[in-house]
Amino acid sequence: MSAAPSVGVLALQGDVREHLAVLRELGADARPVRRERELAEVDGLVIPGGESTVMDKLARAFGLADPLRQRIADGMPVYGTCAGLIMLADRIVDGIEGQQSLGGLDIAVRRNAFGTQVDSFETDLDIPELGDPPVHAVFIRAPVVDEVGPSARALATLADGRVVAVEQGSLLGTSFHPEMTGETRFHEYFLQRVRARS
Repeated sequence: MSAAPSVGVLALQGDVREHLAVLRELGADARPVRRERELAEVDGLVIPGGESTVMDKLARAFGLADPLRQRIADGMPVYGTCAGLIMLADRIVDGIEGQQSLGGLDIAVRRNAFGTQVDSFETDLDIPELGDPPVHAVFIRAPVVDEVGPSARALATLADGRVVAVEQGSLLGTSFHPEMTGETRFHEYFLQRVRARS
Protein backbone atom coordinates (compact mmCIF):
# COMPACT_ATOMS: atom_id res chain seq x y z
CA MET A 1 0.00 0.00 0.00
CA SER A 2 1.49 3.34 -1.03
CA ALA A 3 1.64 6.11 1.55
CA ALA A 4 -0.04 8.52 -0.82
CA PRO A 5 -3.04 7.03 -2.65
CA SER A 6 -3.47 8.29 -6.18
CA VAL A 7 -6.85 10.00 -6.45
CA GLY A 8 -8.29 11.75 -9.48
CA VAL A 9 -10.80 14.57 -9.63
CA LEU A 10 -12.93 14.47 -12.78
CA ALA A 11 -11.87 17.76 -14.35
CA LEU A 12 -14.40 18.27 -17.12
CA GLN A 13 -16.34 21.00 -15.34
CA GLY A 14 -17.18 22.17 -11.81
CA ASP A 15 -15.29 22.85 -8.57
CA VAL A 16 -12.23 20.76 -9.37
CA ARG A 17 -9.58 22.92 -7.63
CA GLU A 18 -11.33 22.81 -4.27
CA HIS A 19 -11.39 19.00 -4.22
CA LEU A 20 -7.76 18.75 -5.34
CA ALA A 21 -6.77 21.09 -2.50
CA VAL A 22 -8.62 19.07 0.18
CA LEU A 23 -7.26 15.75 -1.08
CA ARG A 24 -3.69 17.06 -1.18
CA GLU A 25 -4.08 18.51 2.31
CA LEU A 26 -5.05 14.99 3.46
CA GLY A 27 -1.91 13.50 1.91
CA ALA A 28 -3.31 12.07 -1.31
CA ASP A 29 -1.54 12.25 -4.67
CA ALA A 30 -4.45 14.16 -6.22
CA ARG A 31 -4.59 14.96 -9.91
CA PRO A 32 -7.12 16.17 -12.49
CA VAL A 33 -8.60 13.51 -14.79
CA ARG A 34 -9.78 14.47 -18.27
CA ARG A 35 -8.68 11.51 -20.38
CA GLU A 36 -9.00 7.75 -20.27
CA ARG A 37 -5.26 7.25 -19.73
CA GLU A 38 -5.37 9.60 -16.70
CA LEU A 39 -8.33 7.63 -15.31
CA ALA A 40 -6.32 4.42 -15.66
CA GLU A 41 -3.58 5.85 -13.40
CA VAL A 42 -5.74 6.59 -10.32
CA ASP A 43 -6.96 4.36 -7.49
CA GLY A 44 -10.04 6.46 -6.72
CA LEU A 45 -12.00 9.36 -8.17
CA VAL A 46 -13.96 12.38 -6.99
CA ILE A 47 -16.74 13.70 -9.24
CA PRO A 48 -17.21 17.35 -8.22
CA GLY A 49 -20.20 19.64 -8.14
CA GLY A 50 -21.04 21.55 -11.28
CA GLU A 51 -23.74 21.00 -13.90
CA SER A 52 -24.64 17.33 -14.34
CA THR A 53 -26.01 17.73 -17.87
CA VAL A 54 -22.79 19.42 -19.07
CA MET A 55 -20.65 16.86 -17.24
CA ASP A 56 -22.57 14.02 -18.89
CA LYS A 57 -22.11 15.51 -22.39
CA LEU A 58 -18.42 16.21 -21.85
CA ALA A 59 -17.76 12.74 -20.39
CA ARG A 60 -19.21 11.21 -23.54
CA ALA A 61 -17.44 13.69 -25.85
CA PHE A 62 -14.07 12.97 -24.19
CA GLY A 63 -14.64 9.20 -24.43
CA LEU A 64 -14.67 8.91 -20.64
CA ALA A 65 -18.22 7.77 -19.92
CA ASP A 66 -17.77 4.07 -20.73
CA PRO A 67 -14.33 3.74 -19.06
CA LEU A 68 -15.80 5.46 -15.97
CA ARG A 69 -18.72 3.03 -15.90
CA GLN A 70 -16.29 0.12 -16.19
CA ARG A 71 -14.06 1.35 -13.35
CA ILE A 72 -17.15 1.88 -11.15
CA ALA A 73 -18.37 -1.64 -11.98
CA ASP A 74 -14.88 -2.96 -11.12
CA GLY A 75 -15.15 -1.41 -7.65
CA MET A 76 -13.03 1.73 -7.92
CA PRO A 77 -13.88 4.03 -4.98
CA VAL A 78 -15.74 7.12 -6.20
CA TYR A 79 -17.07 10.09 -4.24
CA GLY A 80 -19.62 12.36 -5.93
CA THR A 81 -20.68 15.75 -4.55
CA CYS A 82 -23.79 17.56 -5.80
CA ALA A 83 -23.65 17.03 -9.60
CA GLY A 84 -21.30 14.12 -8.87
CA LEU A 85 -24.07 12.49 -6.83
CA ILE A 86 -26.38 12.81 -9.86
CA MET A 87 -23.69 11.24 -12.08
CA LEU A 88 -23.45 8.23 -9.73
CA ALA A 89 -27.21 7.70 -9.39
CA ASP A 90 -28.81 4.77 -11.20
CA ARG A 91 -31.94 6.86 -11.81
CA ILE A 92 -32.47 10.60 -12.44
CA VAL A 93 -36.09 11.50 -11.76
CA ASP A 94 -36.11 14.78 -13.71
CA GLY A 95 -33.19 14.57 -16.12
CA ILE A 96 -33.31 16.52 -19.36
CA GLU A 97 -33.97 14.57 -22.54
CA GLY A 98 -31.08 12.24 -23.32
CA GLN A 99 -29.28 12.85 -20.02
CA GLN A 100 -27.32 9.83 -18.84
CA SER A 101 -25.67 9.02 -15.56
CA LEU A 102 -22.73 6.73 -14.89
CA GLY A 103 -24.75 4.78 -12.32
CA GLY A 104 -23.54 2.56 -9.53
CA LEU A 105 -25.57 3.95 -6.63
CA ASP A 106 -28.96 2.25 -6.18
CA ILE A 107 -30.77 5.56 -5.74
CA ALA A 108 -33.11 7.92 -7.59
CA VAL A 109 -32.13 11.60 -7.47
CA ARG A 110 -33.97 14.82 -8.24
CA ARG A 111 -31.89 17.64 -9.74
CA ASN A 112 -32.01 21.18 -8.29
CA ALA A 113 -34.45 19.86 -5.70
CA PHE A 114 -34.13 22.94 -3.50
CA GLY A 115 -34.59 25.56 -6.22
CA THR A 116 -32.17 27.98 -7.87
CA GLN A 117 -28.90 29.54 -6.71
CA VAL A 118 -30.76 32.05 -4.52
CA ASP A 119 -32.34 29.14 -2.63
CA SER A 120 -28.94 27.88 -1.50
CA PHE A 121 -28.72 27.23 2.24
CA GLU A 122 -26.53 25.83 5.01
CA THR A 123 -27.38 23.45 7.84
CA ASP A 124 -25.74 21.11 10.35
CA LEU A 125 -26.12 17.35 9.86
CA ASP A 126 -25.60 14.57 12.39
CA ILE A 127 -23.68 11.78 10.66
CA PRO A 128 -22.86 8.94 13.08
CA GLU A 129 -20.19 7.47 10.76
CA LEU A 130 -18.21 10.72 10.97
CA GLY A 131 -18.73 11.33 14.69
CA ASP A 132 -18.98 14.71 16.41
CA PRO A 133 -19.30 17.58 15.78
CA PRO A 134 -22.16 17.71 13.23
CA VAL A 135 -21.17 18.32 9.61
CA HIS A 136 -21.81 21.89 8.46
CA ALA A 137 -23.31 21.35 4.99
CA VAL A 138 -23.67 23.89 2.17
CA PHE A 139 -26.39 23.21 -0.42
CA ILE A 140 -26.07 25.06 -3.76
CA ARG A 141 -28.65 24.15 -6.44
CA ALA A 142 -28.41 20.75 -4.80
CA PRO A 143 -30.03 17.45 -5.73
CA VAL A 144 -31.89 15.29 -3.25
CA VAL A 145 -32.16 11.52 -3.03
CA ASP A 146 -35.80 10.65 -3.75
CA GLU A 147 -35.41 6.91 -3.26
CA VAL A 148 -32.77 4.71 -1.62
CA GLY A 149 -32.78 1.22 -3.09
CA PRO A 150 -31.96 -1.92 -1.10
CA SER A 151 -28.29 -1.90 -2.11
CA ALA A 152 -27.59 1.65 -0.90
CA ARG A 153 -27.66 3.16 2.58
CA ALA A 154 -28.56 6.67 3.73
CA LEU A 155 -25.81 8.42 5.73
CA ALA A 156 -27.51 11.76 6.36
CA THR A 157 -30.99 13.26 6.22
CA LEU A 158 -32.40 16.74 6.64
CA ALA A 159 -34.82 17.49 9.48
CA ASP A 160 -37.73 16.79 7.08
CA GLY A 161 -36.37 13.30 6.34
CA ARG A 162 -34.99 13.96 2.85
CA VAL A 163 -31.81 11.98 2.19
CA VAL A 164 -28.71 14.04 1.34
CA ALA A 165 -25.81 11.57 1.73
CA VAL A 166 -25.55 7.90 0.74
CA GLU A 167 -23.05 5.09 0.41
CA GLN A 168 -22.93 1.74 -1.34
CA GLY A 169 -19.85 -0.45 -1.36
CA SER A 170 -16.97 1.70 -2.61
CA LEU A 171 -19.26 4.57 -3.66
CA LEU A 172 -20.11 7.66 -1.65
CA GLY A 173 -22.35 10.59 -2.56
CA THR A 174 -23.45 13.86 -0.96
CA SER A 175 -25.95 16.51 -2.11
CA PHE A 176 -23.78 19.19 -0.50
CA HIS A 177 -20.24 20.57 -0.84
CA PRO A 178 -17.92 19.69 2.08
CA GLU A 179 -14.94 20.97 0.08
CA MET A 180 -16.30 24.52 0.39
CA THR A 181 -16.49 24.70 4.19
CA GLY A 182 -13.18 23.28 5.37
CA GLU A 183 -14.98 20.02 6.27
CA THR A 184 -12.57 17.18 5.46
CA ARG A 185 -14.22 14.17 7.11
CA PHE A 186 -16.09 13.01 4.02
CA HIS A 187 -12.86 13.09 2.00
CA GLU A 188 -11.11 11.19 4.82
CA TYR A 189 -13.93 8.63 4.86
CA PHE A 190 -13.53 8.27 1.08
CA LEU A 191 -9.74 7.95 1.28
CA GLN A 192 -10.13 5.06 3.73
CA ARG A 193 -11.89 3.18 0.91
CA VAL A 194 -9.16 4.07 -1.57
CA ARG A 195 -6.38 2.92 0.78
CA ALA A 196 -8.25 -0.33 1.52
CA ARG A 197 -8.25 -1.20 -2.19
CA SER A 198 -4.82 0.07 -3.28
